[in-house]
Amino acid sequence: MSTTPPESHPILIIDFGSQVTQLIARRIREAGVYCEIVPFAKAEEGFDRLNPGAVILSGSPASVTDENGPLAPTRILNAGLPILGICYGEQLICHQMGGKVEPGETREFGRAEITITDDCKLFEGLWPKGATPQVWMSHGDRVTALPPGFRAVAVSEGAPFAAIANDARKIYAVQFHPEVVHTPDGAKLLSRFVHEVAGLKADWTMNAFREAEIARIRAQVGKGRVICGLSGGVDSSVVAVLLHEAIGDQLTCVFVDTGMMRSGEADEVVTLFRDHYNIRLIHSDASALFLEKLAGVTDPEQKRKIIGATFIDVFEQEAKAIGGADFLAQGTLYPDVIESVSFSGGPSVTIKSHHNVGGLPARMRMKLVEPLRELFKDEVRALGRELGLPPAFVGRHPFPGPGLAIRMPGAITFEGLEILRKADKIYLEEIRKAGLYDEIWQAFAVLLPVRTVGVMGDGRTYDQVCGLRAVTSVDGMTADSYPFEHAFLSRVATRIINEVRGINRVVYDITSKPPGTIEWE
Repeated sequence: MSTTPPESHPILIIDFGSQVTQLIARRIREAGVYCEIVPFAKAEEGFDRLNPGAVILSGSPASVTDENGPLAPTRILNAGLPILGICYGEQLICHQMGGKVEPGETREFGRAEITITDDCKLFEGLWPKGATPQVWMSHGDRVTALPPGFRAVAVSEGAPFAAIANDARKIYAVQFHPEVVHTPDGAKLLSRFVHEVAGLKADWTMNAFREAEIARIRAQVGKGRVICGLSGGVDSSVVAVLLHEAIGDQLTCVFVDTGMMRSGEADEVVTLFRDHYNIRLIHSDASALFLEKLAGVTDPEQKRKIIGATFIDVFEQEAKAIGGADFLAQGTLYPDVIESVSFSGGPSVTIKSHHNVGGLPARMRMKLVEPLRELFKDEVRALGRELGLPPAFVGRHPFPGPGLAIRMPGAITFEGLEILRKADKIYLEEIRKAGLYDEIWQAFAVLLPVRTVGVMGDGRTYDQVCGLRAVTSVDGMTADSYPFEHAFLSRVATRIINEVRGINRVVYDITSKPPGTIEWE
């Protein structure tokens, strides 16, 4: 069920398997228009449900020349709506409307320059005839003949039909990818399509979403009781505040303190939600139980499973203590929804578990409330600001569900967690002091199970190594290490070694993702 404002006409994005389809949705929403991604096998179902004002056809690793290449429903192509085809989407339009697509002699991949050969509504005010904008190409096939009614409006070295237009039908297509940052004016191009070509208003705002979602929550929950697993992260915090605004005391939040949180975090969560928002909150300090279950465990996947299972046990125990509930609130996000469905509409490979609390047993028999399931992470932050959450909460770096347990390779001990918490606190303090916190996607300390010889004063030390990690990223799928100045790293290392007993060496991790991951475990 969509939560778009009733006066809006959303955009339907038909996904043919491109790895960057999510970016199309992000760009459209940044333009103030609601959109949803639907796998091509379920395109007609999505078309009927959304009643869209326009359609975008995504890229794909497939080829329209293959016998079983995915196609767009003819009914949608002939619905009279504005259509934009991207890469495979252009080839699909030509293939299905009477043109011709053939395998290219060479593949065109990476940055490329196109030449605008004719004016059209899509380029108006952006790229005049004769302009040579930079774009990002990624295709092997190429269009060799256009369908009736279409004309070429741009060419590139490897694509004689780098962009095509049928102004009468408001159907446009480009061989390049405007959704990626490597096409500098791509976001403007997509904005022109939704506003100037499709004539859609920029009326999808966080305020509109907030009002519509509150109404939807009230309709779904009625007089039922809702419990929400509160971690203190951005997603669960926004869910809690939104639900409280919608249903008040029908909501109870359960904060399970695993003992794996950062310095002062548990107190911050309790103070904010119990004192500031006056939300019913159960604070279950289960840190001793978690440490007992993790004793001697060194395998990171086993750590995750133990933490997840123990969380479920504690959460279920607290839920029973309040007499149960009818609904469970979760912070499922739109990328989670997309990743759980393959582009063909069938079962997909499990990328990761998307249950905020590690998956709850069926015996709990609660229905799900997922108010963020149509939002991207940056939109969740925007909603948090709309709801008045403190900037420190809204802008908080991502924090893994298992917490510090996966930032401490080897066995987990109380003493080790205390050492790590102190080092991490110093690192983040210095990052904030330098005004770098908002430039960095994620930053944290890691306590390594390695001891090294050191000298402090006139004495020999034999203590542990602290690793520092900081990355820049857009969505966490890829990441680069943050280029700190040497003086900054030296200052942090000095503070940690001087102030944290048990550490005598500090190193900085410069591994990108891929080949590494952001977290160490």
